[in-house]
Amino acid sequence: MKLEGIHHVTSITADAQANVDFYAGRLGLRLVKKTVNQDDPTVYHLFFGDDKGSPGLDLTFFEYPGARPGRAGQGMIHRLVMRVGSSAALDFWHGRVGGERREAGLLFSDPEGLGLELRKVETSDEPLTATHPDIPAEHAIQGFEEVRAFTSDPERSRALFEDAMKFEKDGGMSWVARGSRREGRYIFDPAPAERGVPGAGTVHHVAWASLDNEQLDWRDRVIEAGANPTPVIDRYWFKSVYFREPSGVLFEIATMGPGFAVDEDPKHLGERLILPPRFEHLRDQLEVTLTPIHAPAAARS
Repeated sequence: MKLEGIHHVTSITADAQANVDFYAGRLGLRLVKKTVNQDDPTVYHLFFGDDKGSPGLDLTFFEYPGARPGRAGQGMIHRLVMRVGSSAALDFWHGRVGGERREAGLLFSDPEGLGLELRKVETSDEPLTATHPDIPAEHAIQGFEEVRAFTSDPERSRALFEDAMKFEKDGGMSWVARGSRREGRYIFDPAPAERGVPGAGTVHHVAWASLDNEQLDWRDRVIEAGANPTPVIDRYWFKSVYFREPSGVLFEIATMGPGFAVDEDPKHLGERLILPPRFEHLRDQLEVTLTPIHAPAAARS
């Protein structure tokens, strides 16, 4: 039993439209679901990914309008690393988003300061790409590679990672969740002296992908390792279990299915506000409360 890499990463934005303009417009990801935070349905939950909305390239954001800028610190993820297929792709993205060009990677930030990296990666994993008129297919982002978190004591997380979650040690403070379909990496970096501040431009949680029929077994494993997971929560498009790893980062184990096409035509994902059935009675109220957003013109072409 293995986890299938990174399912999704959820962060916080203060401006949904600017967020859509950057991730769908500038990075060329597809807005695959426009919905609400199911723990606070008065705010947006936006999902960006490949053309199919696949686990493995799923950046999601809670919008808290006017939220103060945050800063990553101890027990927080500070960088999301995504794959591209070539050095030429890195050159393309350097010209498009700027940042610091390295031999095999490009470091940059989103408009709210969330740390991002594109990295040339050779892998047998299926490329997860989105179609965008301004981005050549061969240069498109291909999926998650890793998340990097800050900690002052990485050893306290080792037993949970290796014994319960079956992460494979990958040198230094790096572990790999390697399944039969995909893999994803989790890396610790030394925590800065400054205290972390949750807010816009910070990561809320990282989700690891589980086969649908294995999620309860994973929950039992992390309980045995001393974690305190939630019950299984039905998010309609997948099911979720949440817990904090010992360094403080919020983890989720999310099922691969049923997926975003369960309630929308795959050709029209993300085009309108979709509510899970239990929130449908709030539609009139929410459509007034939520700020109207639209996909960038380039992404709609």
